Amino acid sequence: MSTLPRVSGRKVVQALLKIGYEKDRQKGSHIVLRQISYPHRRIVVPDHKEVAKGTLRAIIRHAGITVEEFNRLL
Repeated sequence: MSTLPRVSGRKVVQALLKIGYEKDRQKGSHIVLRQISYPHRRIVVPDHKEVAKGTLRAIIRHAGITVEEFNRLL
């Protein structure tokens, strides 16, 4: 199992934009991303200075990628 990086919410958003997500909306400190192609997943990313490890792991899992793939996107 690869180690999770310490990243901000904005860095997570930038990484997910590279693999086919677009910013759908933002309300307060929550950024909602939508997958452009099918199955049109929606992922909520907290706009924090550092995303908690459990939250980051869940975001990566919902995006359908591995931790290694996520690290390459950064």
